Amino acid sequence: MRADRLLSLLLLLQNRGRMTAPELAAELEVSVRTVYRDIEALGASGIPVHADRGPAGGYRLMDGYRTRLTGLTDTQADSLFLAGTPGPARDLGLGADLAAAQLKLQAALPAALADRARRLQGRFHLDATAWFRDADPVPHLAQIAQAVWDQRILVAAYRRWNGEERTGRTLHPLGLVLKGGIWYLVARPADGSAGVSADGPADGPGETPVRTYRVSRFLVVDTAPGTFVRPHGFALAAYWEQSARRLDDALRHQTAVVRLSPRGLRLLPMQFGAAGSRALAEAGPAGADGWTTVRLTVEVQSVAVGDLLRLGPEAEVLSPPELRRALAETVAVLAERYKGTAQ
Repeated sequence: MRADRLLSLLLLLQNRGRMTAPELAAELEVSVRTVYRDIEALGASGIPVHADRGPAGGYRLMDGYRTRLTGLTDTQADSLFLAGTPGPARDLGLGADLAAAQLKLQAALPAALADRARRLQGRFHLDATAWFRDADPVPHLAQIAQAVWDQRILVAAYRRWNGEERTGRTLHPLGLVLKGGIWYLVARPADGSAGVSADGPADGPGETPVRTYRVSRFLVVDTAPGTFVRPHGFALAAYWEQSARRLDDALRHQTAVVRLSPRGLRLLPMQFGAAGSRALAEAGPAGADGWTTVRLTVEVQSVAVGDLLRLGPEAEVLSPPELRRALAETVAVLAERYKGTAQ
């Protein structure tokens, strides 16, 4: 523990220049007396720490004493400090490690790049969590992440999207993905079956397809003895891109023809994301009444009804007929329910 603290003290002096004993004590969460002892230990080990007396005094390293990291451009150094976000790192149990790694990197950078990195951290912040939604509880995330790293077999109980629970299945965890603030496990069932039914399509045909599981739906997670062999040539990023594309194609397999008011047209990308943006880009000119007709890819009818109702009176579905009827029936039920409440 003391060795880690001494290293942190050294990196603080390298990174920030002159610091007083109380400032160092506050950063390291120790007493001022402990800082005095640590400064003496650094000096005894050959680190050139100077003590400046007076009101503007403090501890500093001898000018020029710095480990330099060469070969990085300004933008490359910037990208390293934007590559990791504190929230996901904390979820994985790596929050303190990320902070320590960034501190070490700042200490190793040339002075100009270190100052640029500090300004960047003060002016840009990455937040991966979506708006208006609490983050998923992921109590098993750190254990799953360790299993991914160590190639350990997982024994899991999992709740499917429809509420059904599956227990006692074994998984080969291949990777973790953070998407829109939600953690997903990419894994292959170890028993050769579809396993604990996942939240995405399988990776093509075969007895042991790779699947995607929402981490917050794991009820129990344990590790089995031994390790597994990763599939030859498996690439997590490539799998995720292909899986996301297949999932989008599977969900949005129906096209609705929709008339939209000017306000509805503006709401389309916000309510339907990429599908709404595509429909907007491909839309023709507005009619004489100012309304525009678009072709919008939607999910299954039960989901599409709810999605389209969010546009309220700013939209009218023209086709397919069954979707139009479903919307009319839903609106009729709502009108009957709220009849007589408007004054």
